[in-house]
Amino acid sequence: MVDHAKDSQKWPITLFTIGVFMAGLDNGIISTALTTINNSFGVSAAWGAWSITLYTLGIAISVPIIGKLSDNYGRRRLFMIEVALFGIGSLLVALSPSFVFLLVARFIQAIGGGGIFIIGSSHILSTLPKNKQGKALGLLGGMHGLSAVIGPNLGAIILSVTGSWHWMFLINLPIALFLVIFGFLKIEETKPGTSKPMDVVGTMLLSAGILALMYGITELDSTAFIQSFRNPHVLLFLIGGIGSLVGLVFYERRVEQRGDDPIIAYSLMTTRLFQLTLCLGLLSGGFLAGIIFIPSFVQQVLNIPVESAGYWLTPLALASGIGAGLGGVLTDKYNAVKTVIFSGVIGAIGFFLFPVWVSGPLSFMIASVLAGVGLGILLGAPLNVLVGASAAENEQGSALGTLSMVRQIGLTLFPTVYAGFLTGGAKQIEPTLKAEFGNDLGTVADQGESVEDIMSQIEKIPDETVREQVLQTVSSVYKVGFDHMFITSGILSLLVIAVGVYLYIHSRKTK
Repeated sequence: MVDHAKDSQKWPITLFTIGVFMAGLDNGIISTALTTINNSFGVSAAWGAWSITLYTLGIAISVPIIGKLSDNYGRRRLFMIEVALFGIGSLLVALSPSFVFLLVARFIQAIGGGGIFIIGSSHILSTLPKNKQGKALGLLGGMHGLSAVIGPNLGAIILSVTGSWHWMFLINLPIALFLVIFGFLKIEETKPGTSKPMDVVGTMLLSAGILALMYGITELDSTAFIQSFRNPHVLLFLIGGIGSLVGLVFYERRVEQRGDDPIIAYSLMTTRLFQLTLCLGLLSGGFLAGIIFIPSFVQQVLNIPVESAGYWLTPLALASGIGAGLGGVLTDKYNAVKTVIFSGVIGAIGFFLFPVWVSGPLSFMIASVLAGVGLGILLGAPLNVLVGASAAENEQGSALGTLSMVRQIGLTLFPTVYAGFLTGGAKQIEPTLKAEFGNDLGTVADQGESVEDIMSQIEKIPDETVREQVLQTVSSVYKVGFDHMFITSGILSLLVIAVGVYLYIHSRKTK
């Protein structure tokens, strides 16, 4: 019998928090080492990006499955297995003799790291009273913000001190060992297990559908987003993925009708609250995707040197961590629906400030902090609490995993949309420069497609006054693309508000 007293859960929550932080830290670390890793194996940047893409695919595929396994076979047991897999994957990455081996190791890491947050969240929902769940879930959510700050900086320190990217992954081993040992000693099992067999066919349909859908999304062309849907290669995977997921729904209905244990319960998928929570999860993925491009914004629009651009993400990441904690407090004090609405309002204000007001460090700081707080509130407690309210206790893990999977889809889709805005803006640099400065300076944008190429050409302009004018013109052109991106992110925030208001009105009617 699990003790539901708060004191009895201090150790488990602490261990889950450390586990979430460890997995999030690794994402930030590899972003620092990506170029170094690519060079060490002699692979191109496009091929090297698969070390991140495959990790994302692994998380999207595994989280609903891991969530279901934790419901059926015990959360302590699955937590220790997940941490062990993450540690083994980290060791294999560090020892990789080839890039293909590294990709396999990254997939193992994804299977291990992706489920830690789900298991921790479902443990909290099943052990703590409802008026204390928000703070604990907010604590887990806050770790994402902190790890986003510490990861890249820690990666840079390890790389500069050791001169080897391998040590960036080896630091996970003592943490994983600590979590496995103390998880065994300090976490009491919250699910005794089930005698029902695993839904193998449902698992295969889910995995195939998500893999095909996510791969199809990653193959979309950001420079011709709508047209790329007509590409047979993309269309085949998108149709195959959607078809597999539709087939999953019908198959799970039959599984549930005959009394077996579906990977995702059909009765859960048809619940209005769960459906709308998944919509919020998709929107939160787009919300989060808007944050990814902020270092590019400060470099291309505010003209901050590239080596300093990443640090400008720190206030926003810290704000998201604070927002996650605040979201937990608000969820406990008021409720999850009101907290969702509040997150949308704060996020909308932050994102809309970028195109209409941000022009320097102070205005950037205010807008980015507001966007970060809104994001943190939404990613923390309220969505997990809504999932917990829509799912039975023996379905909470798979429900949380499905929410995480949908968020990953949003986090994969929306960066492609945003990149299209930025690319479209960049294409206007050459005609704009030619119109303002003549053909000679207009060729600046012809010297290379990357931002670094264009900026290096601008630095070669001998006349300082002209150079500054060209730089300001290029920044204003880039800003048009970013404005479209931030406006889209603001619209997503308004949609979050709309869904929240609908849930609020619906809850009032059903009382």
